[in-house]
Amino acid sequence: MTGPETETQTETQAETQTEAEAGTASRHLGARERAALGRAARSRAPRSAHAEFAPGPDRPDPVDVLERQSASRVADLVPIRYGRMLESPFRFYRGAAALMATDLATTPASGLRAQLCGDAHMLNFRLLASPERHLMFDVNDFDETLPGPWEWDVKRLAASLVIAARANGFSRGERARVVRAAVRSYRTSMAEFAAMRTLDVWYARINADDLYASLSARLDARSRRRLSRALVKARTRDHLQALEKLARTVDGELRLTPDPPLVTPLDDFLPGVERKQLEQQLRELIDRYARTLPADRRALLAQYRVVDMARKVVGVGSVGTRCWIILLLGRDDRDPLLLQAKEAQTSVLAEFAGQSGHLNQGERVVAGQRLMQAAGDMFLGWERVEGLDGRERDFYIRQLRDWKAIPQAETMNPDVMRLFARTCGLTLARAHARSGDRIAIAAYLGRSDVFDQAVARFAESYADQNERDHRALAAAVRTGRVTAASSE
Repeated sequence: MTGPETETQTETQAETQTEAEAGTASRHLGARERAALGRAARSRAPRSAHAEFAPGPDRPDPVDVLERQSASRVADLVPIRYGRMLESPFRFYRGAAALMATDLATTPASGLRAQLCGDAHMLNFRLLASPERHLMFDVNDFDETLPGPWEWDVKRLAASLVIAARANGFSRGERARVVRAAVRSYRTSMAEFAAMRTLDVWYARINADDLYASLSARLDARSRRRLSRALVKARTRDHLQALEKLARTVDGELRLTPDPPLVTPLDDFLPGVERKQLEQQLRELIDRYARTLPADRRALLAQYRVVDMARKVVGVGSVGTRCWIILLLGRDDRDPLLLQAKEAQTSVLAEFAGQSGHLNQGERVVAGQRLMQAAGDMFLGWERVEGLDGRERDFYIRQLRDWKAIPQAETMNPDVMRLFARTCGLTLARAHARSGDRIAIAAYLGRSDVFDQAVARFAESYADQNERDHRALAAAVRTGRVTAASSE
């Protein structure tokens, strides 16, 4: 096991600073000059050109892309990934960030950059807790984060909205209104951030209670009740609730409950010697990752002890990456801390947007999350670990569950999805404004709806492509080219 690359920190400091300043060197110009750069970018990529999407003859086979990505993953979990992606076009889309990165690289770009989420589909916008115990609405999931063209995040969000709206049976007009609401919110919010002082942009956040107050007047009674319940439920999704679901008492000691293949304690899939080796490595992982936390968080983490660990299957696109849940206890069995150590591989954007300045992919994820989120996980950190196969892998560590609530797209009617889309657009603009040149991006977007309309057309075209790719995976499973399995 190796720790953070302390010996290379000086060497990579300039690269890391460049990544943190993902927007542009124009930041030190005056506001008028920055706005002029944004307007000039329209000649490089006219706003109407963002409607374009036409896969070329050299577009890679979608199943080839998925198989290349699966090659570095845990082989016995890959069929679960394919099984989940087969369930619907939307679930396929969630697992196909690498495929969309290939496509986005062929689309027009203004040349203005920001720190990207890299996988900004609608379900990665959700309720979560700040370290001060405020319930916030923010973007989540930064496995693919990297500096790149800000348009890529906007288009990934837009296409996800169309795909979800199709699943709900919305008409083409209703889908277009949903997407335009998201992009208009992004555009007008970016203009507001462009007019704000820099520190005010950095401190901006979306408080869940304020969000409820602003949305409730626009929602029908049923939707208001559903949103109110979601806020209440989010606050119950804490470590105690997770403990009741994921752990049980065995011979007087708390142990993680087996739920194969989703949750598999070490004892259930490794022989004694290898289990002990992996357990020791994971204990060292937690000890050593603490060095990436601020001093006060290290002191807090030191008050807990590791009592059990298990492999966990997570998400759709992440299935097959190595992921562990680690149960720690403080003063007693009712004082739990559940951490998730998740493998961080190279971002799917790196081939097209440039490699990260961070040598550790876990650090890349953490740096991107801290840069984009208004309030991050207080236990967020990273480490590198050598596996039983002798290969070193990067991980990032965070709390497994802390006041998180995922939106339920299938329950949304057109009005609710449109309001949700507006909130996502605002949230993404705030995240990009922290790292990108908000003045130049706002000037590029302008006051008209040209960009909004263009992205709405792109999203429909890409939803068509996504359905074709989904069918291609289904055909590959039918012919035996790849194997899919249920996780139930």
